[in-house]
Amino acid sequence: MMTKTKEFVAESVQNMRPSGIRKFFDLAANMEGVVSLGVGEPDFVTSWSVREAAILSLEKGYTSYTANAGLLELRNEIADYMENRFHVKYDPKEEIIVTVGASQAIDIAMRAIINPGDEIIVVEPCFVSYVPLVELAGGKAVTIETKPEHDFKLQPDQLKQAITPKTKALLICSPNNPTGTQLTKEDLQGICDIVIEHDLLVIADEIYAELAYDIQHTSIASIEGMQERTILINGFSKGFAMTGWRLGFCCAPKEISHACLKIHQYAMMCASTPAQYAALEALQSGMDDVVQMTKDYRRRRNYIVSSLNEIGLDCHIPGGAFYAFPSIKSTGLSSEEFAEKLLMEQKVAVVPGNVFGKGGEGHIRCSYASSMEQLQEAIKRIKNFIEK
Repeated sequence: MMTKTKEFVAESVQNMRPSGIRKFFDLAANMEGVVSLGVGEPDFVTSWSVREAAILSLEKGYTSYTANAGLLELRNEIADYMENRFHVKYDPKEEIIVTVGASQAIDIAMRAIINPGDEIIVVEPCFVSYVPLVELAGGKAVTIETKPEHDFKLQPDQLKQAITPKTKALLICSPNNPTGTQLTKEDLQGICDIVIEHDLLVIADEIYAELAYDIQHTSIASIEGMQERTILINGFSKGFAMTGWRLGFCCAPKEISHACLKIHQYAMMCASTPAQYAALEALQSGMDDVVQMTKDYRRRRNYIVSSLNEIGLDCHIPGGAFYAFPSIKSTGLSSEEFAEKLLMEQKVAVVPGNVFGKGGEGHIRCSYASSMEQLQEAIKRIKNFIEK
């Protein structure tokens, strides 16, 4: 009988750290009376018309596989959406793949472009899956720590210094998880000039594109010279409140899109058929709900940012997504100590900033995808915690 089963696990997986976000979710789940600012998903329910479209698809018996790349009708609608909303034109037959969430889109993009040893520049603080996905694909993640004094925006000089002969791509997320930082067209232009000069690819995670509060989102693919070197990731989870439907999409130049589709064919076959019909309805009739949700998030953002600053936790104004990323350095605690003590003593769940990379140390992520009542209670408890 075999007793050393661990030896059969791949080294790359053995060395991989579990998600730091899940650790705090699991702790909070076993406690009563917790106010959670940790969940990275909308607190809104998917629009009724969207749910109804999925139900109708089931009643009609649409339960078979779709094309590997997704329903052509949905890809046509995604192409129109990207052109009308973000001024980027894609061929729905050759350049768009419907995926199982934006997470799968990022995964297949990595595996489609990375050769062993290729370097991928990852801008931190960043979503917890980016670095592991680079490493699982055989690449090396080269991280850049953005600074709070720059509102966590990537500076062109930082990018220049990180590029080596092995650099293949830059992975960037705007609006950003966890900081909420939104890059303007001017910010992106400075980055794009360097990307073009060094002949790099960009993997652009734009899943929070609809959740931009002060200025409209600019897609990096819309910058002149960038569409042919950008793999654009988006989806329905955040802007359309469809996290559990697990539906995203990947837009890329034909050759790269075909490579991504090969992996998608073998790994996933296709995304859920009812979910695709739901997404089709979301694009056709759901934008009014998106606008209303964005207004509510903006109101909550204004409240939580001003409140955090008032109680002594410095916090920049996030331009998008639904996260505040205040500094807790004034308390003398590390990010993890602060989050653990806050949960145990005041029953408020936040995510320590260090799980998003070294640049996140000294901060916590607070999701404001919660009701105003919950946000007010959380601020009250955080204030009590700081005063003690």
